[in-house]
Amino acid sequence: MDTDGTRDARETPATPVPHPPAPREAPATPLVGAGVPPMPAVPPRSDGSAFLTWLRAPRPQASPGIWRLHYRPRPQVEPAVIPTRQLLGGAAIALLCAWLLCSLLWNGYLGDFWQWPWVVLAPDSWVRGDSGRVAGVASWLYTWLVFAAIFLAFGKIGHWGELWRRFGVPVLRVGIEIVRTARPARPGAAAMASPPSSQEDDPAEWPQLRQAGAYEAAERLAAEAKAGLMRDVDHARLSRAWQGVRTGRHSLATFTGAVLKDGAAACPHPSGARDLPARYARHDLLTGQVRLGTTADDPRNPYHYRGAGLALGPDLLGTSLLAVGPAGSGKTGALVRPLAESLCLQALAGRASVVVVGAAGAGLGPAESYDVVVRIGHPDSVYDLDLYGGTTDPDEAAAILAEALVGDLADPHPGSDSRRSTTVLAQLLGPFRAVHGRFPSVPELRQLLDGAPGPLAALRKALTDAGHASLLRELDARERQLAHPGDVGSVLADRIALLDRPVFASFFDTSGQSRPFSLRSLDHPVRVRIDLPQRGHADASRILSRLVLAQFTASVTVREDRSLFACLLLDDASGVVTPEAVRGIQRLRSANAGTVLTLRTLDDVPRPLRGPLLGATGCRMALSGLTPWDGQDFAEVWGKEWIEARDVTDRQIIAETPAGKAVHMLRRVITGQAPTARAVTVRQVERERWSASELAHGVPPGHAVLSLTTVQGEHAPPLLVDLRG
Repeated sequence: MDTDGTRDARETPATPVPHPPAPREAPATPLVGAGVPPMPAVPPRSDGSAFLTWLRAPRPQASPGIWRLHYRPRPQVEPAVIPTRQLLGGAAIALLCAWLLCSLLWNGYLGDFWQWPWVVLAPDSWVRGDSGRVAGVASWLYTWLVFAAIFLAFGKIGHWGELWRRFGVPVLRVGIEIVRTARPARPGAAAMASPPSSQEDDPAEWPQLRQAGAYEAAERLAAEAKAGLMRDVDHARLSRAWQGVRTGRHSLATFTGAVLKDGAAACPHPSGARDLPARYARHDLLTGQVRLGTTADDPRNPYHYRGAGLALGPDLLGTSLLAVGPAGSGKTGALVRPLAESLCLQALAGRASVVVVGAAGAGLGPAESYDVVVRIGHPDSVYDLDLYGGTTDPDEAAAILAEALVGDLADPHPGSDSRRSTTVLAQLLGPFRAVHGRFPSVPELRQLLDGAPGPLAALRKALTDAGHASLLRELDARERQLAHPGDVGSVLADRIALLDRPVFASFFDTSGQSRPFSLRSLDHPVRVRIDLPQRGHADASRILSRLVLAQFTASVTVREDRSLFACLLLDDASGVVTPEAVRGIQRLRSANAGTVLTLRTLDDVPRPLRGPLLGATGCRMALSGLTPWDGQDFAEVWGKEWIEARDVTDRQIIAETPAGKAVHMLRRVITGQAPTARAVTVRQVERERWSASELAHGVPPGHAVLSLTTVQGEHAPPLLVDLRG
């Protein structure tokens, strides 16, 4: 139970991934009021009121992307809003009419016809007076009931309820808030959530454990929750472990024994951490969501989305996300870092594994938030990056490496240089591994691709001595192709030379002297951050980004246990998108995995691949500052919708009589305009949801337009979102 049911990757050690040493960089300071403060090792409170309040909070079902915590559903269609002037005038007129009618009935100006139900239905002992008139206390009650019915009817006509909701309720709330703030707070009066009526409805009592017969474990967890010893990460981690019991990965006795021994700290993450050092965003681990902002109260947004919080979770990230916006538009701070933090929390809960790739110092969270930090080109980096993705198959290694080396140079059509590059690399990797039992290092591979006589002759001699006749034919074919002027080997040698630099001398080691990290370890709930050397090595960083993306799509699609969500976050995907990358992204949805790609502009993607890339990603985000030509691609993929267009035509009225002409002249003198008659034409037209001009010039700073698709196929139309809320 120590690994929370996660299984070890193929050909990887079963020991947990060690935590990296303390970083030498200063940890980033979280935004004030932007998230939840870090939870210390020993909770300062003597009760768990805050945790229980969070756990028992309502989370109704909602449309994709809505922050469900404390969400209040709204109607799908916007109700008709009465203008304030019309509302006040109608309410006043209705009040006067109701008062006038009651006065006429009270004074008898309308006769006694309205009293006949009382005369017919009331007992004779209740009826007093002459000529059948009613009197007494009962008659007064009947009279006021009639008057109340009159006022109710006219109140309905005058929209008094809408008047109260629009003006009375806000004033009442302000008054209650003033009284509440003026009243002195009692010590220890924390907001304690009222428990549900029964244990079956209270999530803090762990009813699922009680139903399975684990009463002692449920009592232990409930007691620690009330004592303030349980965090939201603990609850999510134990729920994940219990899910493993239900699916048969663990036994009930093992789970119960771990809970009785360690309580809320049972079934820990391999790193032993129970929370992150600090939280940058607002999270809800019960639903797996992280809040990114607020949906703007804009007429272009559906009514039930307006004003609601915007949140993303694995159900949306499983379809992958593409965000495009210029530098400074908020891609890293408002999108990548909150998502990375959310996935790190879910990894601590045993639900996800995450790989975050970005430039060194990009602000992707402190190193303490990750299990593995690979600082490529940094001499103090504890971990190395496996150039071949941890595979032992030469053909698979050749395909991944070819995608990284010439992916941005290949023609995005069938028959490109990518296939030839794969063949060339396979002709060298297979024989080299057969002889040395490992793949070549970067300098060795460069020499082989350059066709240096010494390394090729030594490899041929070793193959001959070992009797590998089939591999000798591969090497013969490689030597014959070296003589052709259009050989791809020279291109591969030039590209691999970008990694054969002194700053990378201690990296990409294949001799076993370093600690290489392989993306095949994503079978574990591991948290990984890879820092790329952007300064002075931009081309090498793009090669490494393509390498990580290729290894990610190749490894997560062959996992045995796909209940663990895997996600790759690329902070800058410029030059990363290739035809094979697009095909790999399309396969991720069925593997319970996804990617988050950010671009400064779609010009960083070849023109033939822009449409397939937008089609392969289910979630698309256009941030403020987008160019019109980028907006055109988003406008095309979002399509059109039918809307109701109103055409208003003013036609001048021509008077034919002298009196009419005089009236028109007087009206023109008073208003300054000629008398006109207005004609309104309503028709259904098809228009773009968001045009290229609106995306380029109509998105305010700090906002974005985001469309969403869940793994179940639910869609959310393009929404204008405030990422600062």
